[in-house]
Amino acid sequence: MSYQVLARKWRPRSFREMVGQTHVLKALINALDNQRLHHAYLFTGTRGVGKTTIARILAKCLNCETGISSTPCGQCSVCREIDEGRFVDLIEVDAASRTKVEDTRELLDNVQYAPTRGRYKVYLIDEVHMLSTHSFNALLKTLEEPPPHVKFLLATTDPQKLPVTILSRCLQFSLKNMPPERVVEHLTHVLGAENVPFEEDALWLLGRAADGSMRDAMSLTDQAIAFGEGKVLAADVRAMLGTLDHGQVYGVLHALLEGDARALLDAVRHLAEQGPDWTGVLAEILNVLHRVAIAQVLPDAVDNGQGDRDKVLALAQALPGEDVQFYYQMGLIGRRDLPLAPDPRSGFEMVLLRMLAFRPADSSGAAPRSPLKDLGISKATADSSQNPVAGAAVAAPVTIPAVSVPVISTVPAAAVAPAAAPAPPAPAPAPAPAPAPVVEAAPVVAPAQPEPIAAPAVMAEVAPQPAPQTEPEAPAKPVEEAVDLPWDEPAAPVAVDAPTPPTPPTPPTPPTPPTPPVAAVEAPAAPLADAEDDDRDEEPPPAEDYYEVDMDSFSYLDGEAAAPAQAEPEPEPAALPATGLAAEWLDLFPRLGMAGLTASIGANCTLVSVQDDVWHLHLDPGQSALYNATQQRRMNDALNQYHGRTLRLEVTIQKPEQETPAQAAARRRAERQRAAEASIVADPYVQQMQQKFGAVIRAGSIEPLEAKA
Repeated sequence: MSYQVLARKWRPRSFREMVGQTHVLKALINALDNQRLHHAYLFTGTRGVGKTTIARILAKCLNCETGISSTPCGQCSVCREIDEGRFVDLIEVDAASRTKVEDTRELLDNVQYAPTRGRYKVYLIDEVHMLSTHSFNALLKTLEEPPPHVKFLLATTDPQKLPVTILSRCLQFSLKNMPPERVVEHLTHVLGAENVPFEEDALWLLGRAADGSMRDAMSLTDQAIAFGEGKVLAADVRAMLGTLDHGQVYGVLHALLEGDARALLDAVRHLAEQGPDWTGVLAEILNVLHRVAIAQVLPDAVDNGQGDRDKVLALAQALPGEDVQFYYQMGLIGRRDLPLAPDPRSGFEMVLLRMLAFRPADSSGAAPRSPLKDLGISKATADSSQNPVAGAAVAAPVTIPAVSVPVISTVPAAAVAPAAAPAPPAPAPAPAPAPAPVVEAAPVVAPAQPEPIAAPAVMAEVAPQPAPQTEPEAPAKPVEEAVDLPWDEPAAPVAVDAPTPPTPPTPPTPPTPPTPPVAAVEAPAAPLADAEDDDRDEEPPPAEDYYEVDMDSFSYLDGEAAAPAQAEPEPEPAALPATGLAAEWLDLFPRLGMAGLTASIGANCTLVSVQDDVWHLHLDPGQSALYNATQQRRMNDALNQYHGRTLRLEVTIQKPEQETPAQAAARRRAERQRAAEASIVADPYVQQMQQKFGAVIRAGSIEPLEAKA
């Protein structure tokens, strides 16, 4: 006896032998049992899902000698002839080869005649969408009102090509694709009945390669049996199909998880030995990442369609959710750009290296962001790198036009040149050393560790433009002294580290609070008579005259201080101070070593109860958007690691009644800010400048030194 392929040998002969398509079988079985039969049925679906098989079983049910039922006997002559394909009243038409209208007319000429042997004359038209437009038009009238002894069974893989007039005359049943689980289940039954040894991984490979078609799965199984010499082994099936080893995909993902570039390139080299389709490999990685993302959100929703459910769940536990989303997005973009690469392998390697290089920073802060550097007059401190004198700290400038500002210098007294009247310039045979740049000075915030004042004060005058060179004028009458300083003579340029003659003794200065070292400044001397001519104090410039530099775009922001990229809102103050367990949580939280989102969630919690090994926390509802099972697991791991035993953490989203770590930190920041502002307001120099020169302390320009640490 000649060999019969598995797809034909194991073709179902009754509805109970069908695999899948329950929604179609239920409707047909109920219609047959209740004798509610339509005259035209349309079965749609992809190849190999059972369209023709269901049509033949339906024809058998209609013509079985035992009567119309959903369970034909399978033993009578009609059932046997239908199974063997020689029943005279079952007319099977291949519409792909009989597309002309003449073929359809010839077919319909015999419709009026009664069936020869059966109860109904059944016309089974396969691939009906291939008929021409004229053939459809010729079929319309008969399909709408056929004789009572005629049934039409139409099958197609492309129902979109059918005219609406045909669809409206038929009962349409859409058959679904076969999932890999159903295919593997059926192949296990078939190979067990055929006594063929097999491996389960090989069946999963065949189930995925079938792509929803049971007939394709049976044909591939036939090929695998021949390839493996009577056995269905995973290695043989993989070699036969030329598919990728799924374990290598997990090798690539594990290398990404570990951040191991060497292991990543080794995995690519092993893949290259099989000569794979690199676009397909990237698609497999995206498929696994998609299932991992589902496992992180809802583990029960992960199917075993590829036989790797356990691996997916393990990877979902090890890989952070933000990394999964980043890798998936990067893979999608890389797959789009892969055709533009010089060769597919190099493009695939660059996608993986890009994932490795730009992956999100982990909780340990392996890749911290560089904070923006604030510049301008709105801060109480400035960047020391802009100071022309090494090691000197310069305060943020305050612009006061045409007003002399006292500045404390750290240059030794011997380095200050004596005051002298300006003289006309004389030709110099050698180039003179370049003067130090002019730096505007402002009130200085007292540091934590003061230093003694080592030199007399030097005056620096800020003017819109340098005074013209003129003959020396008579010295003006001295200005009323606010601080005992030499106001009756203009300041001379300061030469740093240059030998100068000794200066005359200066009157002692009144006791002042310690101030930080400030760089010596040099400004062109101008007569004080100009300042005396106008006794009126000028108003300070408006806020629109202040500018500061945006370090990101190098543009000037008019009247606006550089704000951080994302400013977190300050937590609301607690209703009650922390006591008992809440106070213990304030002391314990900084030692748990949390970081990132986990630290933000823990900082907004308070400990409410501890029973045996169960810790119960209340989380501020304002932070509930950041909270999930992954963050709770990380908090629990940090708690277990600190205590050295297994504890169980329970978190309830409820407004904490006592102070949380975040609220305590905000309270301490506010206290430091108030102390800094009070120290500036109480500073004698600041008060003197406000009284004598109308100086104004700009709101928001004072910042505690601890905030910079």
